[in-house]
Amino acid sequence: MEGYSKMVQSVRAVFRSGRTKEVEWRRNQLLAMLKMLDENRDRFSDALKADLNKSKMEGLLFEVDYSRNDLINCLNNLDEWTKPEKVKKGLVNLMDKVYIRREPFGVALIMGAWNYPIQLTLCPMIGAIASGNCVVLKPSEIAAQTAVLLEEIVPKYLDNEAIKVVNGAIPETTALLKERWDYIFYTGNSMVGKIVMRAAAEHLTPVTLELGGKSPVFIDDGVDLGVVANRLMWGKCTNAGQTCIAPDYIMCTKKTQDELVEKIKKTLGDFYPDGPAKSPDYCRLVSDRHYQRVKKNLEGGGTVALGGDSNDAERFIAPTVLVDVKFSDPVMQDEIFGPVLPIVPVQNEDEAIEHINDGTNPLALYIFSNNTATRNKIIEQTSTGGVCVNDVFMHGSLPSLPFGGVGSSGMGAYHGKFSFDTFSHKRSCMERELKMESVNNLRYPPFTEKKQQRIGWISKKKLNSTGGIRPLLPYFVFGTVVAILIKLYMKYYM
Repeated sequence: MEGYSKMVQSVRAVFRSGRTKEVEWRRNQLLAMLKMLDENRDRFSDALKADLNKSKMEGLLFEVDYSRNDLINCLNNLDEWTKPEKVKKGLVNLMDKVYIRREPFGVALIMGAWNYPIQLTLCPMIGAIASGNCVVLKPSEIAAQTAVLLEEIVPKYLDNEAIKVVNGAIPETTALLKERWDYIFYTGNSMVGKIVMRAAAEHLTPVTLELGGKSPVFIDDGVDLGVVANRLMWGKCTNAGQTCIAPDYIMCTKKTQDELVEKIKKTLGDFYPDGPAKSPDYCRLVSDRHYQRVKKNLEGGGTVALGGDSNDAERFIAPTVLVDVKFSDPVMQDEIFGPVLPIVPVQNEDEAIEHINDGTNPLALYIFSNNTATRNKIIEQTSTGGVCVNDVFMHGSLPSLPFGGVGSSGMGAYHGKFSFDTFSHKRSCMERELKMESVNNLRYPPFTEKKQQRIGWISKKKLNSTGGIRPLLPYFVFGTVVAILIKLYMKYYM
């Protein structure tokens, strides 16, 4: 672990050489990563099966192919994203070149998570590489087989001087956090997130924290509960509930609760005809510690209406529905991160909104309602990382939407271009000519009333009748003509 300082220094030397800033280098690394994903599909599937009992389809859909699509989207847009961004100019800047350069921060530490050990490790790295950063990758040791696989194959495909993989547990992570980084990206729980943020504060290092929280579901009366049950339980059962945006608990009326339980029973029968314990499509809890933590929730409040079965040897917990849960019950105090789904009866959406606002900011909010006014009311009166209406998860699949938390559920966002932006410093640039000094004399001392009037005329903005800025086209035209005449005068007569 003493070697981490030398490792970081060597990677920083690569960054300072300018190699990673070249767009061609970035493209070549991304293409190499694409090749890595394509040539190791079966090995990734085997590792996910060993770590989480993920079926091949679930592993490919949520991990390998998800990362692959994000990668291709990045490659298709890389040239456009790396171009300087032109910005609007004022009268005094008409002859200037003004733009924003997106530049890499330098050496980024990316700390992946165990629940989606490929997607949540590689997708941030896609953004970091596309932005021109060097990367030190720390996979989660809890998903041990996937971590070992990444440690083996990443150096075989990517620039091993600019991109490093460090495997290990708490001692290695602690040692890494003692180093000075230019950016830190962490996915995981809020407890470790606070440790990461404290370490980053020592060097004023910017961070992105992708955390979690108790993502609530509100189900309105009068919706098709058969469809709701299908979509809801797909999200809850995926990865056995070990998903940061998994539905954590439901709020609905008592009448809707009782009807919903029957619909969920049918849905689970359709999903797992021989039962989830025998299904090849149902995951297991990742470790004994996490299994025991989730198992405690089976008796954490309310009544078990469905499921409740467990198997210590296999770390298996069946999809479980708890009914008549109270907000004060133990199961409602922390994020469940497993296949246990409490239902808390409420009177209406107002009570649901009040509870959401009394707690910490969730990463996701799910609303099942046919009433537009109800949906808008809940969205407008709450604060969450994201919202999905009449479905779950799907807002996280769209690269044009930023994925990230707010408050206790995290800071910063990524996916698609937002990943590129996260790992880029937006550098303001203005280029001027050493000419037209007679115009610039307005800003130099001695200050006179005449100078003040002229500067005020040029710079003053006024509101139009709609509250926006009044169109300044006539002033721009006049200013442009004046600037051109002055430039021509200076060129030929000075």
